[in-house]
Amino acid sequence: MDTQAAYDHCEHVVRARARNFAYGIRLLPADKRRALSAVYAFARRVDDIGDGDEPRGDRLARLALARAALHDLPAHAEDPVLVALADSARRFPVPLGAFDELIDGCEADVRGTDYATQDELIHYCRCVAGSIGRLSLGVYGVDPARFEEARGHADALGVALQLTNILRDVREDGLMGRVYLPADELVRHGCTLKLNEHGEFVDDPADLAELVRDQAARAAAWYESGLRLLPLLDRRSAACTAAMAGIYRRLLVRISEQPVSALHTRMSLPARQKAVVAVRALAGARP
Repeated sequence: MDTQAAYDHCEHVVRARARNFAYGIRLLPADKRRALSAVYAFARRVDDIGDGDEPRGDRLARLALARAALHDLPAHAEDPVLVALADSARRFPVPLGAFDELIDGCEADVRGTDYATQDELIHYCRCVAGSIGRLSLGVYGVDPARFEEARGHADALGVALQLTNILRDVREDGLMGRVYLPADELVRHGCTLKLNEHGEFVDDPADLAELVRDQAARAAAWYESGLRLLPLLDRRSAACTAAMAGIYRRLLVRISEQPVSALHTRMSLPARQKAVVAVRALAGARP
């Protein structure tokens, strides 16, 4: 398959399926924009398998095939996502092995893994989102003398984004039989996150609100660490990161301010607010 056509396909996937990230990715120069689109297109494929309606065994088998394909990219010359990903890895030091962690996390989703402690939840977040931060860093580039520092902040930012996703989707995940918030925190707040036959939480709304606010405060602390990545990046890469982080950080603020509403409806920011965040990021404003 033609490489340009492969990249075009990946950019379409990002625009259609990763709209929050698209606001940031479009701020990159063309070569980095295409490479990061390939990274996100493969990540979206893995996520879609994990979230699919197929039987558990079938999804695990498909994830195994995705993992095998990742380690044998030249054998998939007709797959646009894999063609673009292979070309990106030739052009940039993209640590493709980090996708193995993403697949590990999606396998945990398929198996219905619960998390007993905050540390266990953070490990999951590092797998499914910190890995994407580290992959993105390979596209952005960074001073080798500060690489380890940058990688730590990229990982932290991924954790922050994933915790925000979890808080946004508590009810939606519950309807799918998934509970991500750690068991010890549920006990501490007197919550179960169980839903009744009408899809409503059986827990006391005040207890639920306090649980969400507490978890939002933890996510906010991860943003503080993750955003220290920005000064280590070139201007366009920093703008991309700031736009994506800024959108999710504003979403987290809304969830924290309206925890009960967040548990009943899937919150999002209006497109106009997202565009403002992106413009401010390009101008160098901290999210």
